[in-house]
Amino acid sequence: MRDEKGKGLSNNETDGRPGAATGTRTSSSLTGADLHLTLGGNPVLRGVDIHVDAGRTTTVIGPSGSGKSTLLRVLNRLHEPDSGDVLIDGVSVLGEDPDRLRQRIGMVFQHFNLFPHMSVLDNIALGPRKLRGLSRDAARAVALEQLETVGLAARADTRPANLSGGQQQRVAIARALAMKPELMLFDEATSALDPELVKGVLALMTDLASGGMTMIVVTHEMGFARSVSDSVMFMDQGKLVESGSPEKIFDDAQTPRLRQFLSQVL
Repeated sequence: MRDEKGKGLSNNETDGRPGAATGTRTSSSLTGADLHLTLGGNPVLRGVDIHVDAGRTTTVIGPSGSGKSTLLRVLNRLHEPDSGDVLIDGVSVLGEDPDRLRQRIGMVFQHFNLFPHMSVLDNIALGPRKLRGLSRDAARAVALEQLETVGLAARADTRPANLSGGQQQRVAIARALAMKPELMLFDEATSALDPELVKGVLALMTDLASGGMTMIVVTHEMGFARSVSDSVMFMDQGKLVESGSPEKIFDDAQTPRLRQFLSQVL
């Protein structure tokens, strides 16, 4: 699978972006163990187990409302689980300061959530200044480095409104990377984009996977899940129904529910 990921790098040359997306970066494993969560009286997660080794990519697929996005929010402690545990490199992080934890776990959402009154560069530099304690100049240097990573260094002084949706999502990814995370969570990062903008963002995510970033990706892009993932999880009604290699999930589904889902999306 690692060789297949490497093929994605050369594709970026047609997208006008550099091939190496991450540089040297420390990656860690992430585990969610027997996670349960009830929201508004409704069980949203019902005993979900997930593990991704350092430097590997797991995609999470399933119908809307199956708990996929909530799972990411629990792993990043935007929601606290009712029970279960979250571990980085085998060590529980439920007792860790949430702001500190979110420096270790980067997250990219469906919507970009950029500050419209700030330049692209200042949007990215804000986190390193406020949370990592970097000076203004050091934070801006980090921000520019990450803009170069996502191929937008020339747009550093631009306001978000003057960028396309795909460019804004790249800025959101650069903002997360500027915190030097040990792993990244992507919550349907392309779902709010026009179809012609999806390719560039997926290519950047492929670069990150090829560069050894630990990633959990919630996605409806089945081609990405098949070609980039080391493992795929299928969720339904708050439960993990089936998991395995992309080949096993897409070509040899074991459960009727997964087979039904794939028949509707492929």
